[in-house]
Amino acid sequence: MQPDPLNESLPPTNSEDTESAGMSGFSRISSIDDQLIALLAQRADLCRDLPLEKLNSIGSQLVQRTSSPSLEGLLATDLQNDWLQHAHSLCMRVVESTRAPIVYLGPIYSYSYLAAVKHFGLGAELVPVSTIAAVFDELVRGQATFGVVPIENNTDGRVVDTLGMFARTPIDICGEVLLPIHHCLLGLGHRNDIEEIYSKPQALSQCRNWLAQHLPEARLVEVSSTALAAARASQNAAIAAIASKEAGIHHGLQIIEEGIEDNAHNVTRFAVIGKRPSDPTGNDKTSLMFQLHHQPGALANAMIAFQQNAINLTWIESFPLAGHPNEYLFFVELDGHRATPAVANALAALAKHTQRLNVLGSYPRG
Repeated sequence: MQPDPLNESLPPTNSEDTESAGMSGFSRISSIDDQLIALLAQRADLCRDLPLEKLNSIGSQLVQRTSSPSLEGLLATDLQNDWLQHAHSLCMRVVESTRAPIVYLGPIYSYSYLAAVKHFGLGAELVPVSTIAAVFDELVRGQATFGVVPIENNTDGRVVDTLGMFARTPIDICGEVLLPIHHCLLGLGHRNDIEEIYSKPQALSQCRNWLAQHLPEARLVEVSSTALAAARASQNAAIAAIASKEAGIHHGLQIIEEGIEDNAHNVTRFAVIGKRPSDPTGNDKTSLMFQLHHQPGALANAMIAFQQNAINLTWIESFPLAGHPNEYLFFVELDGHRATPAVANALAALAKHTQRLNVLGSYPRG
């Protein structure tokens, strides 16, 4: 038997000694907790002396931090990074007590909320809004510092509402979050009790094969978010929701089935939008959108700019331009930072072929 790391004394021989050993372990845990809080306070004091740009850079670097060798086997790299990200977010909240909040597509425990927590940490002031358009509006009005919106799912493709808002209100992208999406069937009772299943359209689509096989008689009801679906399911045993495990816990629901998404590698990509320029890290992406002249070969000519500069395109989408039949905006993501010579040269060449060109931002890859 391995010795107790919190209490290396000999094993107790009676109940009184057992209680004493338990209290000793509890006391040491409490002492360590006090030390952690004291260290966090020291970290916050150090953050007060640093410029905002440096603090933002520290936050970005935490996402890409490698694991500490001394903790390997105890805490996985992603757990270490999550812990540090939460600690940094608490320090940022102390330093920027007057800073505007971070808005996301709510309500709480929506997948956008989980993406916001993953990127900014639990210490950030996160405020839900009801639509993707409202996230953009809060930034335009100066009521928020950053926003978090879904932009693409690897099962369902682009998020039309988000691309539509970029077309109308070009706002900088300063980061991205890749969030694995694992849907749960949540409810108050058993699977046999379910008459209706609530969720947002994308979640229902991502589980359609499972639903057709296991609950073909249930009526599917579309709502604006998975978290709202969980709230509805908490009111009626005949209603189930497709949502995250966290949403189910928050609303006191049972997990009837877990991992019901048809694609086991289901991932949604979220854009972090707001004013926070990022220096090149060596592992960056650049997002842009452009409009071309309506003439033969326009797109082919535009793409030459990337080919000649050996730029790898990772995503390209066409989007109808409102009020202009047969006219499109193109959304493109590419490897590299706009400050590097190859990308800068490609953008300069591209500008010669476009009616409109908006570089939405360069940022570390998620």
